[in-house]
Amino acid sequence: MAIRNLRIEGDAILRKKSKEINNIDERLLILLDDMLETMYANDGIGLAAVQVGVLKRAVVIDLGEGPMKLLNPVIVMQEGEQIFTEGCLSVPGKNGEVLRPLKVKVSYKDIDGNEQILEAENLMAVCLCHEIDHLNGVLFIDNIIEDDISE
Repeated sequence: MAIRNLRIEGDAILRKKSKEINNIDERLLILLDDMLETMYANDGIGLAAVQVGVLKRAVVIDLGEGPMKLLNPVIVMQEGEQIFTEGCLSVPGKNGEVLRPLKVKVSYKDIDGNEQILEAENLMAVCLCHEIDHLNGVLFIDNIIEDDISE
């Protein structure tokens, strides 16, 4: 595993839409492991492949219950609302309140290519929405309530 360079706000790649993953191979598995190592080294809880410069629909998350690797994640249901103060490894030193769903249901493929459904709420729901936004070229600062950004 290796720590990869994080792409920072202003880097054009962060605004591009990531491509669907159709082939799970050794390179992809190495990327996912590198993403986890990069996330841990930077004290993060989630990371999208685009944040390390790879336009693939891959996300890693670890809220302290062990790492998760999600391929082609899509929100298929959302319910309720919550306001959460977010930050981002690609937008260092900034945070702000963002309106997110309280609960989500996400469809994704696991690293074996199996379709999975993940139901999440609270912080996990926020994290999933935040990372899936990255896959669509959206940063949390685009969704901050009333320009409530702090540095």
